[in-house]
Amino acid sequence: MRSAEYPRRVAMISMHTSPLETPGVGDAGGLNVYVAEVARRLGARGVEIDVFTRRTDPNTPDEVSPHENVRVIQLAAGPAKAMSKEDLPPLVNEFAARLDARTEDYDLIHSHYWLSGLAGLGLAARREIPLVHTMHTMARVKNASRADDHLVEPDVREEGEAAIVRAAEVLTANTPDEALELQEHYGAREEQLAIVPPGVDLDRFHPCNRSRTREQLGIDQDHQVIVFVGRIQPLKAPDVLIQAVGELVRRDPERRHRLRLMIIGSPSGPESSWADTLPGLVGSLGLDGIVEFRPHSPRDQLFRWYCASDVVGVPSYNESFGLVALEAQACGRPVVATDVGGLRHAVDDESTGLLVHGHDPERWADALSRILDDPELAVELGRNAATHAARFSWDNSAKATLDAYHSARLAVS
Repeated sequence: MRSAEYPRRVAMISMHTSPLETPGVGDAGGLNVYVAEVARRLGARGVEIDVFTRRTDPNTPDEVSPHENVRVIQLAAGPAKAMSKEDLPPLVNEFAARLDARTEDYDLIHSHYWLSGLAGLGLAARREIPLVHTMHTMARVKNASRADDHLVEPDVREEGEAAIVRAAEVLTANTPDEALELQEHYGAREEQLAIVPPGVDLDRFHPCNRSRTREQLGIDQDHQVIVFVGRIQPLKAPDVLIQAVGELVRRDPERRHRLRLMIIGSPSGPESSWADTLPGLVGSLGLDGIVEFRPHSPRDQLFRWYCASDVVGVPSYNESFGLVALEAQACGRPVVATDVGGLRHAVDDESTGLLVHGHDPERWADALSRILDDPELAVELGRNAATHAARFSWDNSAKATLDAYHSARLAVS
């Protein structure tokens, strides 16, 4: 039962991407999953959740109710078409005005990503209700960890995030490391911070029969299969896995007959054309027939690709958490991930997978081969991975979110 100390109605803002969108398409990703799952669990606890997002299709209904006590509401701001989030800052004020025109009474605003935070700032002040904000990613953190040839996050984003930190009653962070980053990069106060770990849908992602799944997908039982899942952009670094696979084949040319790298996802962001360089990289390394590109998959289908893999690679330059790593582990698959950000919490190094410092393809090849060439280690890591992932649930995330809401309400009482 919902205690009276918790809010009755919450306006949740996800301006730049709808929780109804398929992760891996455009700007849809882990944030979409986070908003959808937390909203669903809060609704099940009796909190009425209205998720406000920007209309990107003129034919989409004004309101959709995907779950009990949850509504996804489309607001007009700019043209009713898909736009990159980098092009949305000029539309924040229009979106905020549409939101402010709503007559519903809300007890609290929970904004996701900096564009939504800016839209919620004025509304929270005018209605004298608390603002809870979840960054998901931060400009100053991304700029500090980016590669030299990656785009720099703009000043307007850094300034917007700083304004949100100054105004929000509570800032939720996925991990203690992210909370520390909010303090170090933005001057967040310790009393503002609440740790809300993301969860994983354990009904959808769970240990599975690899042999049967490979038979269904037409994958050779003897192949060594590495899977990458994510948006195809420099930040996610699928090129690192391609180069690592090239190094594995260079070391052992016979491996090319059994090694496969499946890259599952679609181009995204202002550097979406970067994805066009990857087939050329594959060709230059002589990996045609070894590396396969597949578009984004619905989450039910994604489960099958995790199941078919020997190991899942997450070579991102930065992740606030890394839901892909958690989903893969929930399926009993070891993960090799970059030793950065939230991945340090999602993956238990040497227990559920391996963390790699940096993006040197040789180091990545070393880590991948440790798992691919040691079946006993792979089984042990996979077993530990499933146990580790089972500790994360969206119900726990919802409970931590409610506690953050309670703290925010106390801060303005």
